[in-house]
Amino acid sequence: MSSDSGSLIAGPGAGEAAPTGKPAIRGGLIVVSAPSGAGKSSLIERALTRVPDLQYSVSYTTREARGPERNGVDYHFVPEDEFLSMRERGEFIEWARVHGHLYGTKASAIEAEMAGGRDVILDIDVQGAEQIRDKMREAVTIFVLPPSRQVLVARLSRRNLNSADDLARRLFNASNEVGKFEEFDYVIINDDLERASAALESIVLAERNRPPRQRQRIEPIIETFRSGVSNG
Repeated sequence: MSSDSGSLIAGPGAGEAAPTGKPAIRGGLIVVSAPSGAGKSSLIERALTRVPDLQYSVSYTTREARGPERNGVDYHFVPEDEFLSMRERGEFIEWARVHGHLYGTKASAIEAEMAGGRDVILDIDVQGAEQIRDKMREAVTIFVLPPSRQVLVARLSRRNLNSADDLARRLFNASNEVGKFEEFDYVIINDDLERASAALESIVLAERNRPPRQRQRIEPIIETFRSGVSNG
């Protein structure tokens, strides 16, 4: 797949232009991380169907597709030499080697959507979240935590997509990843899919109401009060 392929999937209301004459309010970046098997992908899929103007960024990876995964939808599956060329050109806002494979998020697609006023949500590992936190202080980071190690083992085993060695590697990495929960802005314990989904959606919507995100709407309102004072 060409490295300049699109890398975003739209939620409801996405892709609509801002009203004529009104500059779009810059969108936000939502970063969701979790140990493999914690359920972050399921939570993101639900949010995309329920939250307007939310875009999903499709990551690039050098691993093979698993099960029903589709190229350009779940991931952009690319050869390692292509991935490394993209990295050398500085095309990734973050990249990491995870479970023996390379993963990365293309910067240009994210910036275009945010500039157009749409929020972008990322499904990335803890290493990638650390890189984005360093580069974009305004990014909102969310960690999804399974209710226990036993539940995580059961979820990974039910996938039936991983070898015994791969399963052991993922559990080992999970033991390190869960200890970094305090580095994130929010933590969602995924012990109930509906409740956890509602928590993620609430965070996305609440972040849109922070003063910096609404400055373009707030300032004209404040100006009406200043004008009222000066006019007596």
